[in-house]
Amino acid sequence: MTAPPLLSLREVRKSFPAGPGRRAGRRTVLDGIDLDVGEHQCVVLVGSSGSGKSTLLRVVDLLEDVDDGQVLLDGVDVADPWVDADAVRARLAMVFQQYNLFPHLSVLDNVTLAPRLVHRRPRGEAEEAGRALLAKVGLADKARGYPDQLSGGEQQRAAIARALAGGPELLLLDEVTSALDPELVGEVLDLLLELRAEGTTMLVATHEMDFAREVADEVVFLHDGRVHERGTPAQVLDDPQRDRTREFLRRLR
Repeated sequence: MTAPPLLSLREVRKSFPAGPGRRAGRRTVLDGIDLDVGEHQCVVLVGSSGSGKSTLLRVVDLLEDVDDGQVLLDGVDVADPWVDADAVRARLAMVFQQYNLFPHLSVLDNVTLAPRLVHRRPRGEAEEAGRALLAKVGLADKARGYPDQLSGGEQQRAAIARALAGGPELLLLDEVTSALDPELVGEVLDLLLELRAEGTTMLVATHEMDFAREVADEVVFLHDGRVHERGTPAQVLDDPQRDRTREFLRRLR
């Protein structure tokens, strides 16, 4: 018997004001999204800027309310306004395009802040776990340094360590290499490949097609806020069936 997905989106819709003024109307960003992420799976979202990838991740992390539809985590609709959003976010972790590290805190304090304040772990226990995570991401010697002393790639790896510190069931990653210089991209992608090999459940928005091909169980191509094509990396990236998917991939190449 197949286990139910950890995350399911059903007919999710989201729109934003199209501009200032009453007559501007609304711009639809997510237009009836259906998506499943099973435990230990990696689902990769691809698509042009404005296709809805980042908004979809923010909806899952409850940073944006949905206009309609369901966001089911273990079968519970967490988009319901009566749900405890903080309890849901404690089960998830999101890594953004920008690192969003606190500049006045050491790298170790950035990693251990949420475990100490949110999960109420004793400082000593949190720091021991934090040092182990920093070693995992190759930053053991940077624990007492500060974010502005790190390269961009190091800051993003520290942000990933911080996301992992709470032991999330689902890791959300939003174009985590887009702000990096090209020579730093590889070190972050290598880390994500390690997490994938360990069975970390991930929903990833990326423009790195080689990475998507290597890491994804399923690739989902978004266009105009809809799932335009989906399948294995070989199906979507090497043998796309839709004209818009082929055009998108042709532009990337």
